Amino acid sequence: MSSSFPIPENLVVELERIYLLYAGLLCDNREHSLGGHLLYAGEPDERGAQMLRAANIAGAASLAVSADAGSLRRLMREGAIDFTVNSLDEALRILKNEIRKQQPVAVGVSTAAETLLAEMLERGVLPDLLAPNMVEDRTLTEFAAQGARWVQPATLPEGVRPHVFSIPEAWRQQTAAFDAMLMNCLGEEDQVNRRWLRLAARYLPSSARRLRSVACDDRTAAQLLALVKEQPKSLTGAE
Repeated sequence: MSSSFPIPENLVVELERIYLLYAGLLCDNREHSLGGHLLYAGEPDERGAQMLRAANIAGAASLAVSADAGSLRRLMREGAIDFTVNSLDEALRILKNEIRKQQPVAVGVSTAAETLLAEMLERGVLPDLLAPNMVEDRTLTEFAAQGARWVQPATLPEGVRPHVFSIPEAWRQQTAAFDAMLMNCLGEEDQVNRRWLRLAARYLPSSARRLRSVACDDRTAAQLLALVKEQPKSLTGAE
């Protein structure tokens, strides 16, 4: 889909990866929300950070781990992590509260992954979801044996792909109205796209805040593109 200004290809690729992880998270969820679920994200490298953003959009609570405290603080500044702590105890105080409220949150623990996993297993902290691309070890295998689901990026139907476009300058002061206009193009049954469109901008990288994306076929993409070109009524003087 074309855009009112060129979108860097690496940003388009990142948004597509986050969307497919998000859709993969919700693939078996009839309520289209993972509120109350815990994801173990492992080391928050580039793919791990994308997983954390996808989980927040899906409504899950997430636990990441890294011995590099500086990388966790950087990810917190970038909005991929909400809190950084030094122990599982501190993480659980935050996670339990947000899981009880069925609210999304991402917590990073500054310690070695092996140390955290061993403590989780010993204390019976069982995640509901496991991020992909982690090296499977004894503890992760045990989590899976107890019911944790390995998340995989979604495979979209034939002819459907994520389309990314920018919010036109004329709509920059009316993004809520712009989003509502786009939402009207989506069927009520398309809850995965509707949730994404409603919440994604809050959790995506700051470079993507003026972008919108929807996974759809080319016909729907053309309808969305036509809407993107419209002027707000307050600017055209239309009633």
